[in-house]
Amino acid sequence: MKVKVPSLSVELPFPQPCFAFLIIMITRRTPPPPLLHFIVPLNPTPHSPPPSPLPFGPAKPSPPRSVSLAATPRPSSSSPSLRHASGGYGDGARLLRRAWPLWLRLSADPSFVPDLPFLSLLFSACAHARRFDLLLLVLDRLSSSSAALPPGLLPRALSAAISCLADHAQLPFMERALSLLLSRGFPIDSAAGDAFLRYYSRFASLDDLEGVYAWLKRSRHLPRPAGIRAVALAYVRDRELYRLGRFLRDVGLGRKDLGNLLWNLLLLSYAAAFKMKSLQREFLNMVRAGFCPDVTTFNVRLLAFSRMSMFWDLHLSLDHMQRAGIVPDLVTYGCVVDSYLDRRLGRNLRFALDKMNLDDPPRVATDSLVFEAFGKGSFHSTAEAFLEFRRNSPWTYRKVVATYLRKQYRSDRNQIFWNY
Repeated sequence: MKVKVPSLSVELPFPQPCFAFLIIMITRRTPPPPLLHFIVPLNPTPHSPPPSPLPFGPAKPSPPRSVSLAATPRPSSSSPSLRHASGGYGDGARLLRRAWPLWLRLSADPSFVPDLPFLSLLFSACAHARRFDLLLLVLDRLSSSSAALPPGLLPRALSAAISCLADHAQLPFMERALSLLLSRGFPIDSAAGDAFLRYYSRFASLDDLEGVYAWLKRSRHLPRPAGIRAVALAYVRDRELYRLGRFLRDVGLGRKDLGNLLWNLLLLSYAAAFKMKSLQREFLNMVRAGFCPDVTTFNVRLLAFSRMSMFWDLHLSLDHMQRAGIVPDLVTYGCVVDSYLDRRLGRNLRFALDKMNLDDPPRVATDSLVFEAFGKGSFHSTAEAFLEFRRNSPWTYRKVVATYLRKQYRSDRNQIFWNY
């Protein structure tokens, strides 16, 4: 078959109507027909997704469907063509006018096997055009012909679809997409489960988030660090620290694959509420369970001691860090400096700083979730502003502390500070 277009002649083996259509669509000079022309004949099929959202409860999967193909599946070679067709079309509706007819032509070919870049571009086109129903139709087509797809393509395509829907805050469509695959007998994997936790923690209420987690737990899903951090951030921002501790205990504090993440978050839930006795008790339980405290563990306790002006516990924690070989960071120095200056004990500051190496370069090794609960102290935030200025000699903790004290001395001359 020979296709002739203006200034272009291509020889194609007969029959390949999909690539001939693609060449004509790219090189034609007339504007493409309206989007309604392609969408009107696409009424929901008997395999369309269920209209009701997913009721989070025990899933009742059915055996997956198998599709026999007459021809041998061939790899998708249309992804570069779709990327070429989408170039220069920033508007979602325009991109969908080009992408959707191409998908209809290619999916009608029994030997066509899509790949992940092709599906990601198609999902993005549907999402930007606000046609989320078409995105679900694509997932429906993929799940009905899962036997012809490469192994692992359908879970990755589901994760890409969930990401597109979540970026547009379409939680009901996310539930419908997951309900579609569960009804076809496909189990949910850890990546999709973590995606639900992350996006529900951003867009949904805490009650809905706990409902999703309970449903994932019944599905034998173990949350990953990204999902746990997202849920913890939602609790911390709403100051639901008790519910955060309950969630962490339910996940399981004995998980060795997560390091100190669960224990640090549990200590943070007590420290941010200034429950000092519970904080000390859980720290001892952490050590007895075989976990080695890190710099985040100590800084969570030091921040609570600093805000409560508990100098004796502050010094004991610094001695413990020194014996354990934990290198202090900028947050540790901020806890010491702020606690002494708040009580107008600047002349005694040297007594605490002698336990740390003032000649090390400044760094921040503390988990960022700690700042969501406590914020950044005066020394920490000011020191980060200092570090943005370049100097002939590199910054050290000694220079940062000295510069900060001079700044405080100029702002309050009635206070006596130690001069470095």
